[in-house]
Amino acid sequence: MSGASRFHYFKNSIFVTVAGLLLGAAVGSYYDGTASGIARTVFIVAVLSVLEVSLSFDNAVVNATVLMDMTPAWRHRFLTWGIAIAVFGMRLVFPLVVVSLVARVSPVEALRLAAFEPNEYARILTSSHVVLGSFGGAFLGMVCLKYFFDVEKDVHWIQLIESRLAKLGKIEGVELGLMMLAIYGVSRMVPQQEAHAFLVAGIFGLVTFVGVGGIGAAMELGPDKIRDVHRASAANFLYLEVLDASFSFDGVIGAFALTSNLFVIAIGLGVGAMFVRSLTVMLVEEGTLASYRYLEHGAFYAIGALAFLMLAGTVADVPEVVTGLVGAGFIAVALWSSVRYNSARLPKVEETFPGR
Repeated sequence: MSGASRFHYFKNSIFVTVAGLLLGAAVGSYYDGTASGIARTVFIVAVLSVLEVSLSFDNAVVNATVLMDMTPAWRHRFLTWGIAIAVFGMRLVFPLVVVSLVARVSPVEALRLAAFEPNEYARILTSSHVVLGSFGGAFLGMVCLKYFFDVEKDVHWIQLIESRLAKLGKIEGVELGLMMLAIYGVSRMVPQQEAHAFLVAGIFGLVTFVGVGGIGAAMELGPDKIRDVHRASAANFLYLEVLDASFSFDGVIGAFALTSNLFVIAIGLGVGAMFVRSLTVMLVEEGTLASYRYLEHGAFYAIGALAFLMLAGTVADVPEVVTGLVGAGFIAVALWSSVRYNSARLPKVEETFPGR
């Protein structure tokens, strides 16, 4: 498909980008009022958008694997309802809830802090990085391990590793046991006063993964096919939203390295989230995952790396650029391996059409 024909996937994203930059200019005008302040705010919105896309490309690939099993109606809801949840829920409301719980103030007071005392708001939110890192790392770790500890998985990118992990999948709950050990191990390294909160958050991350999986299992296909397909799609929609939430923790916290303004962060990351969703739909409708054999594998390796870095980030500083480069690296190498695989299987023209 030509680049021009792919454009329609991103029309809404481009519209949101323009609206986001205009909103960024309005926020900059309100808080600063100078031309340089407005330009700086618009620039930060653009940088945050690129940051979100770079950190979440693996998320788009994983989303695409789930969307392939969803009905067109639920795919559309993922792009409409889902983006509303992603932007207003995870990038705006969720940080307010975290600040409200950590500082033990009302959500209204948290909003007041965000609007009029952004530095204090940023301090409170970033102080919760241990809890968010534990929850997100546990959930994403389960997503990664569940993929590789699959006894029915027969396509392997790194054969030596993945074939053995698939065999270990015969052991019931092996991925859950490993993640529990990992959470316990890291909890021994975090500051003692935060160890309990780390463990609790990690347990809730595991419980959330199991709970979402349980909802999906309860909605599996039964005798009433049409109704159950929609129910299964609804369960997948819920799974994708929790997955997006886990991905967003790192981006939301990291965004405070650029600005402490909640509204600028929500606008910038929201624009990026819209592009990620548009990319996801394109991957599904063009069959990109089927065309590139190892792209999905690379995405799940990237998720595993992100989970590890989120857990490691609770005991040491992990720059955002490292997180982004590691994920992008896995995706790039997987894409390159897929292209090599396709080239090796493509018959030569001379062999297929002798005499040409």
